[in-house]
Amino acid sequence: MRSAAFVVTRTSLHSLVKRSTRRIVIPIRSFSSKDGGPDIPGLPDSIRRVNEEVVFPDEYPGQNYAFNWSLNGDGVTPLKKSSFRITKLLDLKVAGLDQPKKMPLAVKLAAASKMPEAGSDALTFEAFDEVSQRTKDLLSSSDHLYCPEGHVPSTKTGVRIITNSATLAPDLLAYLERAPKKFEPESQPVTAYVLEQPDMEQFAGYAIEEIEVEVDDNVYEPKSVAAVVVVGPKPDIKVIAKGLELSHEGLMADEAERAAKKEAEEAAAKEKE
Repeated sequence: MRSAAFVVTRTSLHSLVKRSTRRIVIPIRSFSSKDGGPDIPGLPDSIRRVNEEVVFPDEYPGQNYAFNWSLNGDGVTPLKKSSFRITKLLDLKVAGLDQPKKMPLAVKLAAASKMPEAGSDALTFEAFDEVSQRTKDLLSSSDHLYCPEGHVPSTKTGVRIITNSATLAPDLLAYLERAPKKFEPESQPVTAYVLEQPDMEQFAGYAIEEIEVEVDDNVYEPKSVAAVVVVGPKPDIKVIAKGLELSHEGLMADEAERAAKKEAEEAAAKEKE
């Protein structure tokens, strides 16, 4: 399989006061069982072989190699081999979690000031990146990871929430709109990292990134993705939900801006004909 890369543009497009941009070229990982996959600690050599069909006889609830590879693409490696992809109520039972008290769960969103955007005056990219990386590292070493997936309510924007909180996970699933489950797990347009950590101060923020995915040799297609980070002794679902909503709005704004730009370029090209 041909390796690929994408260019990441970090920008706070929605701040009227300050704009910040940077570009990074990052290799894209493939999570197919036919690929070598990422170098995840603890994986046997047999599943790192390239171009071979692989059977995973030691898979069990909480230990699914395809899902672990997908999480690795989101920057989280489940070192304790206990990560649960949760898309429906039955998945909560498999993960040993309680059922939500309400389904669906209506959540009153926190104020926008509780969820600043990286690149704005309220939150620098450097500060966001520092907490984000620390959060991913701590999630990776958590005893269990619970990963509700679905849509931002009343939208078709896909979300994956990665959390170590057994109490929050059921309510987060109840809050998200159920989306058709794809057999092969894949990263979503919005990824939320929610860490319940008694010794860490409260933190919340989100970032919008425009990635130019290489679909062919030197041919790129732009796409925006979002990351939400919420950390603290008791993460607030109202703040998490606000981060998801703001992320969706940011992605839609980027998409509209790209569509308008493309339309203007096509109109200009026709005028020159």
